[in-house]
Amino acid sequence: MTERAFIPLSIAVLTVSDTRTLNDDKSGGTLADRLVAAGHRLADRAIVTDDVEAIRAQVRSWVENDGIDVVLTTGGTGFTGRDVTPEAVEPLFEKRMDGFSQVFHMISYDKTGTSTIQSRATAGVVNATYVFCLPGSPGACKDAWDGILNQQLDYRHMPCNFVEILPRLDEHLQRGSG
Repeated sequence: MTERAFIPLSIAVLTVSDTRTLNDDKSGGTLADRLVAAGHRLADRAIVTDDVEAIRAQVRSWVENDGIDVVLTTGGTGFTGRDVTPEAVEPLFEKRMDGFSQVFHMISYDKTGTSTIQSRATAGVVNATYVFCLPGSPGACKDAWDGILNQQLDYRHMPCNFVEILPRLDEHLQRGSG
């Protein structure tokens, strides 16, 4: 059996924060560094405030770009009044990825114990683009990338991965055409 060739993806990173800048954004930097080290392309990187419309606008612009395969957000998944990333992004989901949150919490529980319940990490598919909403800590971003995303965004990972089904994510939009 021949080994599959790596297929690099174009991944955008969004940090949701009222206080961070690109210079001090450790969580966004962690994700950007890890995805590039894995062989993927950093398609874009941005920071927006904890505002539903600002978050939604940035995510929408990226999922409408055919050159972006994956959007990673970091921040805004907690319970404070300003934490609104799930409220901004989940209504956009065409399909939810409940297993992502479950596996993320399993990994996080091993490191942070019951404190993992303070995260509303979520994921789904929007316009044939994977969208993952991660907590705002560098540790949580490392856990999500190292424990889940690094493998699932690698075409060589078996028995299955997100890359091999990427071309089929928009099948529902193609039915009846032709």
